[in-house]
Amino acid sequence: MVQRQQRQDKKARLTAQDWADAALTAIGEGGLAAVAVEPLAARLGTTKGSFYWHFANRDALIEAALDRWAQINTEGAISDVETEPDLSKRIQLLFANAITSATADPLEVTLLATANHPQVAAALRRVTERRLAYLTQLFADLGFPEPEARRRGLLAYTVYLGHAQLGHAMSSVLPPEEGGEFRAYLSEALEVLLTRGGA
Repeated sequence: MVQRQQRQDKKARLTAQDWADAALTAIGEGGLAAVAVEPLAARLGTTKGSFYWHFANRDALIEAALDRWAQINTEGAISDVETEPDLSKRIQLLFANAITSATADPLEVTLLATANHPQVAAALRRVTERRLAYLTQLFADLGFPEPEARRRGLLAYTVYLGHAQLGHAMSSVLPPEEGGEFRAYLSEALEVLLTRGGA
């Protein structure tokens, strides 16, 4: 009887964020097609009733999952580096964290592969605009004129996306983490971006 009550309490404590996080994991593992209520309910140890308590339908869950992704992978990533007062080091830290995270987690690459889905397209547009605005501001704060700051921000972002894509499609062509090769590669890429006349 106690175990049954504990299971019911656990089910009752599930939040919309728990569902969104589970949907994000499913998207990373199998794309949007993997976002299905019954398998997610089983993964969360609950019933479909919990889903319908929080969401009207699957599209609402996908929207919540995409909002959660933007919060974690964009706003969270920005917050993580904002405490670094040195702007050059902040860009280096942001770049290193983003590339490491994207290489370890297939979610972003999976979302890019489904960019033709209207909800994903809208989320990618919002996230890309936010990331580019932040990068542009960092380069502008370093003293680059606005058009150049925007170009450098765009170049940094395309390097990040290219690295993320290669990290999942052909990781063997990328420098390994061991032996400092990845750090050297990262330093060279950032040196190009941060040096006046380098981009």
